[in-house]
Amino acid sequence: MATSTTPDAALDPLPILKGLASLRKFGGMYPAGHPAIAHKLAEIERVLQRHLEAHPVIRIDIIHGEAHLDGLSFRHTDAADLRVAHELSELGIDSLHISRGITPEEVLALAALLRELKEGPGPVPMERQLADRGIRHVTLGKLVAIDTRWRADSWDEAPAEIYDPDYAESIELMQSTFDHVQDGGELDLDTVRHVVDLLIRKVAGSSAALAQILAVKLYENLTYCHSVNVATLSLLIARQVGFDERTTAALAEAALLHDIGKTRIPLDVIRKPGALDKRERAMMEGHTTYGAEILVEVEGLRPLTPTVALEHHRGLQADGYPELGDRVPHLFSQLVSVADIYEAITGARTYQPPRQPEQACLVLARLAGGKLNAALVKAFVAAVTFFPVGSVVRTSHDEIGVVLETSAAEPLHPVIALATSDGGRLPGRIDTATRDAGGAYVRHILQTVAPGEIRVGEFVNP
Repeated sequence: MATSTTPDAALDPLPILKGLASLRKFGGMYPAGHPAIAHKLAEIERVLQRHLEAHPVIRIDIIHGEAHLDGLSFRHTDAADLRVAHELSELGIDSLHISRGITPEEVLALAALLRELKEGPGPVPMERQLADRGIRHVTLGKLVAIDTRWRADSWDEAPAEIYDPDYAESIELMQSTFDHVQDGGELDLDTVRHVVDLLIRKVAGSSAALAQILAVKLYENLTYCHSVNVATLSLLIARQVGFDERTTAALAEAALLHDIGKTRIPLDVIRKPGALDKRERAMMEGHTTYGAEILVEVEGLRPLTPTVALEHHRGLQADGYPELGDRVPHLFSQLVSVADIYEAITGARTYQPPRQPEQACLVLARLAGGKLNAALVKAFVAAVTFFPVGSVVRTSHDEIGVVLETSAAEPLHPVIALATSDGGRLPGRIDTATRDAGGAYVRHILQTVAPGEIRVGEFVNP
């Protein structure tokens, strides 16, 4: 089956859960083959296949009453949606994984099994119950709540080495700025303007800086560093879509300060391993309102800077937080949201390791057209490509290298330098877009890999 990464707003776990709930109900109301059952089966088949064309496995988990698809939370406030997720958990099922190859017969058998689990899974192992019914492409399970603080990864609080001096200066200045605001001081507008200038004139055009911002980040990405990174990524989108100089400067300022409200959130909540409780989540979501309140009082800031702080967690369909009615976020807020999500996915957290750039791009594609502006996602992916500068990659020749340059004409075939066995750089450069006499590529990039012992700074520093 061909795969696709086309953005699709339907990539949401609720239609699958609702379809199974309906089939489960219809099976107890109508005889086999009834048109109502056939219609609902065809409907859920279309939804499943749309998911499975893009991903070999659909992973739906119910965590704290919310449906998650492939680890991403799809928060729904509609009571009926919440009830569907709750009903599955009441059956003793918190985890539903469906793999490519599932047949309509298996879907019907799954619905029948769920219908019989009114009293819970029972003494027979779930794996056996599935096998007995010929259900080979589904796994069902119960999630066990644990205190993830006892198994959380420990990450450094900042990059051990910063390759670009202007990027280092930007991070240092924003750390002192955020610390000062957290201590009750006023925002230093001169410092903010200086950092904006650094980002526009130097950092956003530096291969060494982008190598650290675009690739995986093996450190705890605290607010000041995250803000510098999001502002830089936002500048890449601005350049791609053709913003003029004045608009670009306004965007950079807004992006740099989009999370200033987190200075009012206790650090132990920001860095808490695992899921936040209801009170902590309300505190965290309040950072958008806090940020707008802080920024609206600062004379000299550009008008849209408080707006972006308020709106950057709201989606195109007027969802997200804070609740602002049916108001669609400003274009600046939509743009910063794309950069914010990519940066968060590729950064380490106490509760999860970072994900590779191409995985982050696929998540953005899945959210495009629903939560995110599809045109801005397309512009971002075109600007950074799946294998951005600084990525450590494996080639089809089983070589390990670091990406040095990318090309819009050949986004999947960057220029790389190969690594030595001890993580250093071999002399020379390899253009993976090179073709042989028959027109076939000599090499392909198979995947990005964790940096491990690779000394990326030796590759990207001029």
